[in-house]
Amino acid sequence: MKFLYATALLSAACAVSGFAPASPAFGVANTVGKGSLSQVVRPFSAPRGRMSMTATAAVNTVKQTPHGGTLIDLMAKTDEEKAAAIAKATVTLQATPRQLCDVELLMNGGFSPLTGFMDETTYNSVVDNMELPDGLIFGIPVVFDTDDEDLQPGTTVLIKDGDRDIATIEFTDKYSPDKPKETLKVYGTSQIEHPGSLMVATQRGKYYMGGKVTGLNRPIRDFPCKTPAEVRAELPAGDVVAFQCRNPVHRAHYELFTRALDAENVEEDGVVLVHPTCGPTQADDIPGDVRYKTYEVLKEETANPKVFWEYLPYSMHMAGPREAIQHMMIRKNYGCTHFIIGRDMAGSKSSVTGDDFYGAYEAQDLAKEMSERLGVKTVPSLNLVYSEEAGYVTADEADEKNYTQMKLSGTKFRKMLRGGEDIPEWFAFKSVVKVLRDNQ
Repeated sequence: MKFLYATALLSAACAVSGFAPASPAFGVANTVGKGSLSQVVRPFSAPRGRMSMTATAAVNTVKQTPHGGTLIDLMAKTDEEKAAAIAKATVTLQATPRQLCDVELLMNGGFSPLTGFMDETTYNSVVDNMELPDGLIFGIPVVFDTDDEDLQPGTTVLIKDGDRDIATIEFTDKYSPDKPKETLKVYGTSQIEHPGSLMVATQRGKYYMGGKVTGLNRPIRDFPCKTPAEVRAELPAGDVVAFQCRNPVHRAHYELFTRALDAENVEEDGVVLVHPTCGPTQADDIPGDVRYKTYEVLKEETANPKVFWEYLPYSMHMAGPREAIQHMMIRKNYGCTHFIIGRDMAGSKSSVTGDDFYGAYEAQDLAKEMSERLGVKTVPSLNLVYSEEAGYVTADEADEKNYTQMKLSGTKFRKMLRGGEDIPEWFAFKSVVKVLRDNQ
């Protein structure tokens, strides 16, 4: 009999600059996506050294408030505004894939309440305390890196993705980060066998720069990424449980996030938002365009009215507990009230020893600790296994009733996939398997 615990699969499922107190608000109506979004616009005046901006607070039917109370929107609204922003730029830079994800989430409000890349004060506050200077929780610093000695505060740069104008950044700050401290605090280790520490040490530039972002155009991606405002406009008014993943969804994942709606802290009319990340992940992950196809065929096959599917332009850090907080915060901005925390969420193994960098429940423990302050409830992932007698049940029930547990290792699954062997339907959806085989 071929074996794999569903739990091994589930462990893979689970991944400021300027801000200031809001001034009195005035209302403005806007239509986004399928619904009408009534917004509150607050003029922001930032203290010296911080950026000024305009923020929008979504007050449609969605239950969840954005992080910090306002949903940031940094997009230029007219061709004239775009032209004026571009005219200020004296330098043009091509964004790296990671920078492109960060810029997009700044532009669309996914990183609310940020209005740009973090200055040194904000960066240090997040690294040291996991919070912004005003005490608001923030998991991982959002920084713009460069090796350019000549790039200085006061410069406005045009950020491009190929020939496409994406955003401008008006730099206000330049600093030399303490990278060993950053990696130790954020990733829990400064050892470069951790993929996040390796990225900070070898892929990021010598300097970080803070500055205000003005959005021009969304990046064009394999995954169509809606903004937080667009997603909020389509969600119902009740509880919304977010499910983060970066791999194809198989049977165990589906059982996990649909059963999450039965959790005691989820209301009866709750729904699930499956929200895969589509930015850079790990080198051995399935390519983004293939993952997107698997999600789309599964969405069509299941056609579950309690399950919504959207995509997130986020670059994974594999930062374990800290990244769990970052994901909860981002999904809060997308309208989610709950977040499923998997075993060893956003975890990684040493590239040298193969040992896990985080304990299986470190992310869950930190998420529970921060849940109330963050304003997002946690839904721990069930430890599910597949049994011949009763299908998917908890491991405890299977052991108690002495059920025959079906197992299949990830290595064996990939070998069967390559060899054209039949994949058990209890393990994977046929539609997903077909996409994976067609794109090997």
